Amino acid sequence: MVSIRKVLIANRGEIAVRIIRACREMGIASVAVYSDADRASLHVRMADEAAHIGPSESIHSYLSIDRILAAAKRHGADSIHPGYGFLSENAEFPQACADAGLTFIGPSAETIRLMGSKPRARRVAQHAGVPVLPGTSAGVSDLQEAGITAAEIGYPVLIKAADGGGGKGMRRVETAAELDSALLAASSEARRAFGSGSVYIEKLLERPRHIEIQVLGDRFGHLVHLGERECSIQRRHQKVIEECPSPLLERYPDLREQMGAAAVKVARESGYFNAGTVEFLVNATGQFYFLEMNTRVQVEHPVTELATGLDLVHWQIRIADGETLTLSQDQIRWRGAAIECRIYAEDPANDFFPSPGTITHLSMPAGAGVRLDSGVYQGWTVPVEYDPMLAKLAVWGETRPVAISRMQRAIGECRVGGIATNL
Repeated sequence: MVSIRKVLIANRGEIAVRIIRACREMGIASVAVYSDADRASLHVRMADEAAHIGPSESIHSYLSIDRILAAAKRHGADSIHPGYGFLSENAEFPQACADAGLTFIGPSAETIRLMGSKPRARRVAQHAGVPVLPGTSAGVSDLQEAGITAAEIGYPVLIKAADGGGGKGMRRVETAAELDSALLAASSEARRAFGSGSVYIEKLLERPRHIEIQVLGDRFGHLVHLGERECSIQRRHQKVIEECPSPLLERYPDLREQMGAAAVKVARESGYFNAGTVEFLVNATGQFYFLEMNTRVQVEHPVTELATGLDLVHWQIRIADGETLTLSQDQIRWRGAAIECRIYAEDPANDFFPSPGTITHLSMPAGAGVRLDSGVYQGWTVPVEYDPMLAKLAVWGETRPVAISRMQRAIGECRVGGIATNL
């Protein structure tokens, strides 16, 4: 047994607040880290202790493994939770934690390295017997190879970053004439965003459904899935609204069972433990394809928590602490319907450009079935350096229509002054 007693949260914003709350509920001390821009942030105020780790630029603060490990040592933390984003899917981070004698609250470095590469992850899915879209299972090295592959699988195709996500390093290609410029643009963008210009090619599905399966496993080989989240409503390949159950899988329960089993197969093949998410695309005929695996807690995890009654962050900590997962697949039940919307400091009148500034007024909804995960407060200044998400608004209802009505009511109660938002 590891016996986790003090957790350093290597993150900021709402996810840092979420983890601090879980630690407090479990009787575990928390250490926040902050950059110059985050000195007055909510997560710093809420944590038991706080450590300054550098200037506002992420590369010198939230992305600095050395600075974060030094903060953990100064404050006597015995474990680190990476949250999502920043270092959460950097395989060097859990290895560095292990070398420093710290418990990493997440999967192994080997699994993160394996599933962090999209081509390698495709091969894992294939070995597990899970369908993948036609495409390359290794990076594309030149235009000639790309042209041969695209011709074989048929246009349109997607060129995608091999070592990243979030819509960066991605280009749609309709014809062979577009391939050269798209390949160069995708590779260049991927190199700037992820430090690697490696790209691969995949068949493009028109108007697919995007459905992900939450998995949870311990260090002893026990794995379960906690059902699906549908994330088909997106903007620029970024999720905006998520819900459980999926309206599609409600109509086809056999498909839900197949996708859940496939997610567990992929997780098992990769040697996975802790919380993770296997993402799929579903075409118009109901055929599903492995897309990727996220080796961390998802932004949208509250949807699953509302639908199942389980606390994923609690389970992350318990599994990292060496506990056995006591849940069997038969024990997992979903009730009602849950929906989540992301609230961003973005200006809809200016092509959703980020809108940093001081929040002069803040009024958030409450009431039965409403959950708010927020990292902001009235008077706080939204920094320009980081992702502009302010909060996540999630609701639960006995049925999907009830949940939709509740979400509409809750959004109507949201008031944010001083900055533009997507409300």
